Amino acid sequence: MESGDKRYYSIREVADMFDVNISRLRYYEKEFPTLSPKKNRSGDRVYTKTDIDHLREILDLVENRGFKLQGAREYLNKKQGTLNETAAVLDKLREIKQFMTTLRDGLGSEGGNGQEVKANSKQ
Repeated sequence: MESGDKRYYSIREVADMFDVNISRLRYYEKEFPTLSPKKNRSGDRVYTKTDIDHLREILDLVENRGFKLQGAREYLNKKQGTLNETAAVLDKLREIKQFMTTLRDGLGSEGGNGQEVKANSKQ
């Protein structure tokens, strides 16, 4: 990939990066709904670095690892589901951490040594 600070790449640039036909990129857009480059005002596709990374993963699955298109779609969907589950767990853990921090700070501000809370919690 080019080493510039370029934000958007034309479909021709991306095709040249991967040494594939433009028609193949368009075909993969239809076969993989997660690959959806934006279009500029004139209607030309523009790929971001994220789109290019996703396309690289698709090409790796299909060309190097021997996946059929359906198998590659299922693999990517499962991977995305796992990422979503992980993100949900992390969000919950952050909430718990925030609650615990608030609880700890509240105990410290009462000026007690925590024994009062232990006595009350046993009731």
